[in-house]
Amino acid sequence: MTAHTRMPRKPTVLKRTVPLDPPDTSTAAPSTPPADSPIAGGDRLVEFYRSMMLIRRFEERAARAYTQALVGGYCHLNLGEEAAVVGLMAALQPTDYLFTNYREHGYAITRGIDPNRVMAELFGRVDGVSKGWGGSMHMFDLEKRMLGGYGIVGGQLPLATGAALAIDYRGGPEIVLCTMGDGTTNIGAFHESLNIAALWNLPIVYVVINNRLGMATTVDRASAEPELYKRASAYRMASERVDGLDPLAVYEAAERAVASARAGKPFLLEVMTERLRGHSVVDPAKYRTAEEMSLVKERDPVPACAARLLADGLLDHEALTAIDERATARASEAAAFAENSSFPDVSTLFDYTYATPVPNDSRRLPGEPLYKPAPLPELGTNP
Repeated sequence: MTAHTRMPRKPTVLKRTVPLDPPDTSTAAPSTPPADSPIAGGDRLVEFYRSMMLIRRFEERAARAYTQALVGGYCHLNLGEEAAVVGLMAALQPTDYLFTNYREHGYAITRGIDPNRVMAELFGRVDGVSKGWGGSMHMFDLEKRMLGGYGIVGGQLPLATGAALAIDYRGGPEIVLCTMGDGTTNIGAFHESLNIAALWNLPIVYVVINNRLGMATTVDRASAEPELYKRASAYRMASERVDGLDPLAVYEAAERAVASARAGKPFLLEVMTERLRGHSVVDPAKYRTAEEMSLVKERDPVPACAARLLADGLLDHEALTAIDERATARASEAAAFAENSSFPDVSTLFDYTYATPVPNDSRRLPGEPLYKPAPLPELGTNP
């Protein structure tokens, strides 16, 4: 195969910044669209709130199921990141591709995957999106073009970049959106992927979900350049930083990023958000002070969005309560569906190891020998 030889472009590097502290909105441009916009009147914000509420109640129900030993392995929740999730997903077309890390339940639901199937995967049941063999960190749905869910930090970046290269070779209109945590920006695959995407003008948007904590370490203690969107300048790639607590702001920034990628210009988008709980459901987050947690709760995007809808006269308290009740009921329905689903049969353990048949594919179960010894002769007989 010959080398990819598209001429490098001369990019425009965008420099937009959102402060690490709560943004001062007194002089900021309003994120509300103009009156002639198709989303004027708050319809999109109402829909965003419904999706955010469903993610919130789903994740809370998943956390409860974990304490009931119904969910095994690791489990990382989108609590506090709901505004970022819905804003990003709204900017994608159904034919676009999504790669995520292991904090991906909300993305799966917002991408259109049935919450029943998402919860069933958490429970390790056969009706899950990965037939019960993937669990929390490995959601996959080819029809919805969600290609993972990756448990290895940064494992999704080279694959997402490869998918963008495949789109470019085919000349298709699709783009790839690849999300990651802030800690991922310090590994080699991040720099390698951005470099090759910029060199080859690949149709991809890299999204850093910056909740300011790589597990338990703050970004400014782990990154010499804590404003992570600036790292794109090393590759002459357009980049932007956006307030991830405002779903409309995220959507508008994601629209710009997606349009750039669709024009063959890769983009790095940094979304500033919060993490309401520990890194995973078993992390008590004792490394955060009471003052920090108080500020995080004040900045919770879900009640903030509800307050905005009330203040703008888009919904009243009764309507907000109804949305919450429907989301709670839907999460409970998903949990009931998952608990009533069957566990996968052990014989199917290796069914999806490879996409196509592979000669000499090993199907040994744990503890089984590599080669089965020949049977011993019966006692009293000559060998």
